[in-house]
Amino acid sequence: MSIHFLGTGGGRFSMITQRRRTAGIRLVHGDTHVHIDPGPGTLVFSNWARLSPQKLDGLIVTHCHPDHYTDAEVLIEAMSHGTTRSRGVLAAPRSVLHGNDECDPSVSTYHRNLPAVVENLEPGSVFEVGALSFEAVEARHSEADGIGIRLKVPGLGEVGYTSDTGFFEGLEEIYRRVRLLIACTMWPRAQHLKYHLNTDETLELIELAKPGCVVLTHFGMRMLNASPEAEASYLEEATGVPTVAARDGTLVVLGEWIEVRGPRKRDEPRLIEA
Repeated sequence: MSIHFLGTGGGRFSMITQRRRTAGIRLVHGDTHVHIDPGPGTLVFSNWARLSPQKLDGLIVTHCHPDHYTDAEVLIEAMSHGTTRSRGVLAAPRSVLHGNDECDPSVSTYHRNLPAVVENLEPGSVFEVGALSFEAVEARHSEADGIGIRLKVPGLGEVGYTSDTGFFEGLEEIYRRVRLLIACTMWPRAQHLKYHLNTDETLELIELAKPGCVVLTHFGMRMLNASPEAEASYLEEATGVPTVAARDGTLVVLGEWIEVRGPRKRDEPRLIEA
């Protein structure tokens, strides 16, 4: 399975400046394509990366904040082949599909009627796209209906995606011993942001959950100023767990090994035994 980090920015200022893209993550497993958290720029950068949105079989939106949802409707139109076919899976929590006390729906009724399947996610919800099995897991964020994801890949282990969450007791159990943990780490060491992970909290999560490998993403401006690569190196040295800071265009290939390829041709791939 290949995991394409089309965007690694998170939060308001990374989003509005596009210092890092907010185009989310594309999963490709055989002929199955799933996009997670299609924020601003997803349509453009999917096509730019030659990952046509029309190939999508599934779309996951973890919560109702614009750096996670703004391109959802155009991707639904692409997934339905220009609204000509009822196809694909849309999976999202109540806030995204129907709204809640804090926000209106971020996907219209019209667009909710285009996919073949709509999954209303809450912690414990399980759904499949092709051979991939997804479980919605608890997150604690300012958007109360937000969720994280735990993914089973046939023959290749499990992948966790924290989305936006603060650290809480039990978070480590949710991501216990996943082969790959994708940790949305907004801020660097010693700088706390409520309802999000910083480097110190990600360190605690790694030490307790014991994943095989960690990829950091979803960086706010303070993290970008501090250097995500420096924070990743610190985490790897402190925990002994291979840790990589994703960049826009990073590709992670899940196979016998985990291979991390940078966005530039001259970037040396990193092979991780995990």
